[in-house]
Amino acid sequence: QVQLVESGGGLVQTGGSLRLSCVVSGSSVRLNTMGWYRQAPGDQRELVASMTSGGSTNYADSAKGRFTISRDSAKNTVYLQMNSLKPEDTAVYYCRLSIGPFMYWGQGTQLTVSS
Repeated sequence: QVQLVESGGGLVQTGGSLRLSCVVSGSSVRLNTMGWYRQAPGDQRELVASMTSGGSTNYADSAKGRFTISRDSAKNTVYLQMNSLKPEDTAVYYCRLSIGPFMYWGQGTQLTVSS
């Protein structure tokens, strides 16, 4: 059974930094595509960053230059380092694992950036 558990969200001031973690069980972060998504109230869930099994990364324009996705295969964990945070980054952040046509989601972690 594949499970994803996010953590690391919280309240941070504008310009601050935070690192989100996603611990995966039942599958491998190294062998599958991993992604971070976010959803603000009233908005659709959107991609923030992703990493393929080969290590290629992709970022939303809003995340480029500020956010970094990484993984630790030994800990089977994916991270999202977020710097220079803005109020518009406020959202619930979700981790996703893709295995072929199947997608698995975590429960989400709330990030609130105060102005």
